[in-house]
Amino acid sequence: MKNIENYLSLSPEVARAKAEGLPLVALESTIISHGMPYPDNIHTAKTVENIIREAGAVPATIAILEGKIKVGLTEKELEVLGQAKNVAKVSRRDLPYIVAAGKNGATTVASTMIIAAMAGIEVFVTGGIGGVHRGAEETFDISADLMELAKTKVAVVCAGAKSILDLGLTLEVLETHGVPVIGYQTEDFPAFYSRKSGFTVDYSVETTEELARLLKVKWEMKLDGGVVVANPIPEAYAMEEKTINGAIEKAVSEAKIKGIAGKEITPFLLDTIKEITEGKSLEANIQLVYNNAKIGADLAVDYGRLK
Repeated sequence: MKNIENYLSLSPEVARAKAEGLPLVALESTIISHGMPYPDNIHTAKTVENIIREAGAVPATIAILEGKIKVGLTEKELEVLGQAKNVAKVSRRDLPYIVAAGKNGATTVASTMIIAAMAGIEVFVTGGIGGVHRGAEETFDISADLMELAKTKVAVVCAGAKSILDLGLTLEVLETHGVPVIGYQTEDFPAFYSRKSGFTVDYSVETTEELARLLKVKWEMKLDGGVVVANPIPEAYAMEEKTINGAIEKAVSEAKIKGIAGKEITPFLLDTIKEITEGKSLEANIQLVYNNAKIGADLAVDYGRLK
């Protein structure tokens, strides 16, 4: 019977880090293939990786290329993913098919968590988690990210949940499944483009050392499942709530008119919001990911010391 590790292909940098016991930070790949246009996507991905290296950790960008689960991408593989057409958006349900069929896939929060856990990586940096979509009481459109956070032992550093979602219901689902939502130097749950949403986090911490201790205690107590580390977008790049909320309402209305739903909804909404805000939302997206990378790397280093 094939061991789970046999499905993983580690980059030379990640393999070396594993062998030497260096702290690793997982990164998703839908932001490369579905979240940003080329060449912004490649530039952003490389910058994020360098921020993590400069903080003393090792980046592991996760994707599926020709059916191989890649934990860490070489520069050439990053370019291939950034320019390839028809790259599948891969969540938990899609993983076995994409791997078995030998296809290319970009990982969402859920599938990145799964693969990170397979590879023994406890910290994962992303932009924002998925959640309960607006109107879910009729559509039942709830991201698999929330179910994954309930069972997979990975800390997800994010700028809260994407503000295209119903943030109140997203937090309710996380609470139901026992997922701690920890604010990093904030008591207000960040709303991706904005620093505040009007909803509170469960607990707030001031340092990554505190976060690292929390992870160690949680998992040593056999309390499986992840942790949401909610890290607000830097003040200088935060968008005015009225402006971004107006753009979101307009984008959601347009999606409804066009009948766009399921896994296509998030890329459509982000693209439409970018057009409405004349690119300001894209710049905010990039800057919040950079900010999350720094905090995620610091957390991985601190957690590695405790282990």
